[in-house]
Parts: sequence; C-alpha cells; structure tokens
Amino acid sequence: MTTSPEGTATTVSKTFSRSTQVATTIDAAPTTVWRLLTTASEYPQWNSTVVSLKGEITPGSSIQLVSTLDPSRTFKLKIKEFEPPRRLVWGDALGARVYTLTETNGGQTLFDMTERIGGPVFPLFANKIPSFDASFEQFAADLKAAGEAITE
Repeated sequence: MTTSPEGTATTVSKTFSRSTQVATTIDAAPTTVWRLLTTASEYPQWNSTVVSLKGEITPGSSIQLVSTLDPSRTFKLKIKEFEPPRRLVWGDALGARVYTLTETNGGQTLFDMTERIGGPVFPLFANKIPSFDASFEQFAADLKAAGEAITE
C-alpha cells in the first residue's frame, strides 16, 4: 500500500478485502505514543472516534470497542501482537488493525495505522461497511494532538 500525504487516509478495495491506512509524524517519543495506544481506559479522553474501550490492552487479552462509526455495535477484539513500543495488532476473525511506531532520527514518532478486513464472505457485506477514511484521519489527528500535549 502506498503512503498518502501526512494524515490523509487511503483505502484500497478488492473483491475479498479492503485496507485503509493513515500515517502521521508525532512530535513525541514512541514510548509516549505507545502509552496512549495501550491504556484502554483513557481512549475516550483523547480519541474522538472511540465511544468506549473496555478491557486491558495486553498480550493475548480481549477488548470491547465501541466506535463512533457504529455506536450501536460493540466490537470484540483480541490483542494479536504486542511489541512495545513498536507494534500493536488487534482484531477479530474478519480483520486486523496494525499500529506501527517508528522513531525518527529527531526523536519523533512516525505513526502508521492500517486495517485490513475481508475473507471469503466479504463481498456479501462489503457495501454495508462505512468508509474508515475520515475516522482514521481523526484518530491520527487525535493521537498526534494527545502525544504532543504530553511533556515527558
């Protein structure tokens, strides 16, 4: 997937899958950004795309996420990968969201978020899934603002 301009989401749709990606540079250390991404109880305080996030973001644990995209639905997700402070993956049987943090030479964090959803039955419900672009852009902007507001 090609990287789009800073903070702008891109979506690639195929017959059996859809991937959405956004990246931004955050003027904060990866450990600061990691702490925001892995403290479930604080998500609604800094992330305007999340209604609630219950559970603990720890290796192998499960969380329950309610998003502003569909507040009537609770997503039950499993933490699939947990590599502090570089990579976090959560998802369910139909998809996975990958968070990647890369420290720049200047001590900033390059944040990348990609979500792929799909499978053999994806074409049957693909048209019912809203676009993630605006939500991804808002998530990245919120994370950037929250990370840059923290002084170590």
